[in-house]
Amino acid sequence: MSQESLLSELNDRSREVFRRVVESYLETGDPVGSRTLTRSMSEQLSAATIRNVMQDLEFMGLLDSPHTSAGRLPSHLGLRLFVDGMMEVDSVDPDDQAVMDRTLGNDDSDTNVMLDRVSTALSTITRGASLVLMPKHEAPIRHIEFVSLAPDRALVVLVFADGHVENRIFIPPEGQTPSSMREAGNFLNAMAEGKTLAELRRHMASQLAERRRELDILAAELVQSGLALWDGESFDPRLIVRGRANLLDSEAADLDRIRVLFDDLERKRDIVEFLELAEQGDGVRIFIGSENKLFSLSGSALVVSPYMNADRKIVGAVGVIGPTRLNYGRIVPIVDYTAQLVGRVLSGRKG
Repeated sequence: MSQESLLSELNDRSREVFRRVVESYLETGDPVGSRTLTRSMSEQLSAATIRNVMQDLEFMGLLDSPHTSAGRLPSHLGLRLFVDGMMEVDSVDPDDQAVMDRTLGNDDSDTNVMLDRVSTALSTITRGASLVLMPKHEAPIRHIEFVSLAPDRALVVLVFADGHVENRIFIPPEGQTPSSMREAGNFLNAMAEGKTLAELRRHMASQLAERRRELDILAAELVQSGLALWDGESFDPRLIVRGRANLLDSEAADLDRIRVLFDDLERKRDIVEFLELAEQGDGVRIFIGSENKLFSLSGSALVVSPYMNADRKIVGAVGVIGPTRLNYGRIVPIVDYTAQLVGRVLSGRKG
């Protein structure tokens, strides 16, 4: 049944009961009982009458009844209906706005440093964990070099035509030598000229299969491990996560599920899905529980908004993760404001 159909089935009384259950849950996280609602309803109703209304709402799938309580909680469907059709979104809190303005007011030419500050400020303001997806670097590659740091650690250095440099540490295949690292670097540099990282990654996949015989076995293994690295399977330098400890404070009773979320964030699991969220259109999007695979096991919610560059192209996103009882009315506007502010700052920079 569509949200419009569900809303149309709610009369004024059931709509008010539903709204008060959700608002109480978002404020306290606790189930709401009928006796509690008798004290806050706009019309005087008996506890029995309210109980009947709550049972109807539960039958519609909008409320759940925990085993340990006679009260009701909103279901994910109920939260979705409330967020999309009934929630009143506040304007940006002036104090929150002032914090973000100061955070981006420093004239820092390093975009990574600026976005790291944004992520820290956003997690502090919202008391959730923040995600900031940095822009892709799309300048052509000028040079690639592998450097051995230890038997089990190596560094790949990418120098771009605009002077930007990225260093990535990874675990190389066993037995690598300075000679094999030079050979792997030469092989990649021969293919990299004039290509962006994304273009090189696509080109490498076919070229490695066709020209593998030209490479020493060790060098071929090193290039292959580079493919996995650049595909984002084990590393993505574009995602900044701050404020994980806030999740523990907000969901202390659900430590097992929070540990799963920590694990996901630490290993950047399903990062491709988050990248796609940033490319699916303008404005704030809210994902609750099972609506997004990354957060389905954590009982968490994600509020995310993309930001654009000077060409009005979406290049990244900012978001906040927290329990499903996030203060959506406050967090939605600050995430939206932050995304627009980041876009304006980036658009005012050259390149």
